[in-house]
Amino acid sequence: MGGELHMRVEETQVLVVGAGPTGMVASAFLAKFGVTSITLSRHRGPAPQPRGSFTNQRTIEVLRDLGIEAAIDAVGTKLQSIGHNVMATSFAGPEIIRYQCYGVGDRLADYKQASPCENYNLPQHIIEPVLLQAAEDRGADVRFYHELETIEQNEDAVLVQVKNRATGELYQVRAQYVIAADGGRSRIAEQLKVPFDGESGLIHMANAWVEADLTQYAAYRPAGQYIILQPGGNSWVGSGTFVTVVPWTEWLFSREYDPAQGEPDLSDEAVISTVRGLIGDDSVPIKIKGTSLWQVNAVLATQYQIGRVFIAGDAAHRHSPSGGLGTNTSIQDAYNLAWKLAFVLQGKAGERLLESYHEERNPVGRQVVDRAMINLGYKVKVSEALGLRRGQSPEEGWDSLRSLFEDVPGASERRDALIAAIKLQDYRSTAHGVDIGQRYVSGAVVDDGTPFPEPARDPALYYHPTTHPGAHLPHVWLEKDRKPVSTLDLVGHGRFTVIAGIGGKAWIDAAAEVAELLEIELPAVSVGFNCEYSDVVGDWYRVREIGDHGALLIRPDGHIAWRSHGASDDPVKELAGALRQVLARPTNES
Repeated sequence: MGGELHMRVEETQVLVVGAGPTGMVASAFLAKFGVTSITLSRHRGPAPQPRGSFTNQRTIEVLRDLGIEAAIDAVGTKLQSIGHNVMATSFAGPEIIRYQCYGVGDRLADYKQASPCENYNLPQHIIEPVLLQAAEDRGADVRFYHELETIEQNEDAVLVQVKNRATGELYQVRAQYVIAADGGRSRIAEQLKVPFDGESGLIHMANAWVEADLTQYAAYRPAGQYIILQPGGNSWVGSGTFVTVVPWTEWLFSREYDPAQGEPDLSDEAVISTVRGLIGDDSVPIKIKGTSLWQVNAVLATQYQIGRVFIAGDAAHRHSPSGGLGTNTSIQDAYNLAWKLAFVLQGKAGERLLESYHEERNPVGRQVVDRAMINLGYKVKVSEALGLRRGQSPEEGWDSLRSLFEDVPGASERRDALIAAIKLQDYRSTAHGVDIGQRYVSGAVVDDGTPFPEPARDPALYYHPTTHPGAHLPHVWLEKDRKPVSTLDLVGHGRFTVIAGIGGKAWIDAAAEVAELLEIELPAVSVGFNCEYSDVVGDWYRVREIGDHGALLIRPDGHIAWRSHGASDDPVKELAGALRQVLARPTNES
């Protein structure tokens, strides 16, 4: 780095580059775990416009562990209250069909049983200030309008040149590790030549943040999305989609455009004209609060770790928002990585633990990139079933729509095709297994030699709880001191936890010895009928998959690191051995 002798140099354990949801969650958890970090953002502050919206149960569980679930609830909209998607020719015009989403209707019990948390509508301009406050409350150093210029690394540290965009000052940060959370145009990924697989620029989209009071057209059919399909439109997925930002007055409007014809006119007059035509009521006042252009990609980093640098969030996986997988996956990337960095930096784990970040999160990235593209393909099938196609005249399109709902030859078969196409939308809006069913296979998991249970239902649509190592600890409600307690609230907070049953006192005693031996926190709890945490209705008995004398070892991120189905002749040795393996510690340490 030229000129570094004349720059001031700051040192930190971790440098986080990017202050979107990925960077803010990483920053907040690192601060919570006692790790010093600096977080940089080239922008002046949190996101000024809505992006993303669907925040799933697993992500809310992460934020619950951070201690901000109540703050999230105060600003978010529960998706159960807007649990449909509506397809119509305009807001004021004929409705085509609506369908249930996000765990309502006949899926409500599945979602309630799987998690203590709700799904929320949380666009980025709403969630980011909450995440920033959480990070700063925990002592994080967050610097907006500070931009990474260059990055280099050696065996001992990462050296980053930073520009304060407000003053023009250049300074250097020397960090032990860097988290590249700098988005889909990651400068770090570019400078470090991170390898990627996939294609960019598959579809080009224009967004507009719209203020329009559509209560009379939306409140009676509350939905997360209003998909407008107008005959004669040139988009392959419809004329445009209105995502609910604030019911029923603010919207994120998205539509496709063809870059071969130049960039779309994003003047207020042009956007208002387009939006007015899709609302179908000229009397509704419309205000444009912001616009942006973006593109649909299907790209994945093939390496999430480059030396001392970790690629996370949109910097690692770039894909269609179809299915709401982007921000959720990004926040969960940060959660997976933060505790591992803390353990390594505090001398509780060997550096090899950090390799498990790529081993665990890269397959998740592959899944969500692929799933998002499948979801887009399924969305097109609705237009096909309706008889709407690119290049079609408005007259042809309206004739096709009208005949679909008439008693004419072939219409019944077309309605069957429409219902089948709508059912495919479950993979976009009710893919519970994709949302919360991630399972890890890595060096930070001790396999017990048994296979994962075979799913009884479609594993994309339905979550299948299991205590197999690598899976997430299942949620059930327990009781202590006459109060309900989720199993998920027994774990987390940056520490491992042992869960044992009625006959598991030897494991609980062993946990205390192992905690002292390895110099880590290792709380142990008894769960079962009339135990410390009482399984009052037998739900834990149903999902535990171990016997009364068995035990589970749960990681700080809620995933199961190891399990014993029964008692052990030497529980201290067995538990300590499992932890040493997970934490990449020497097997012969005293």
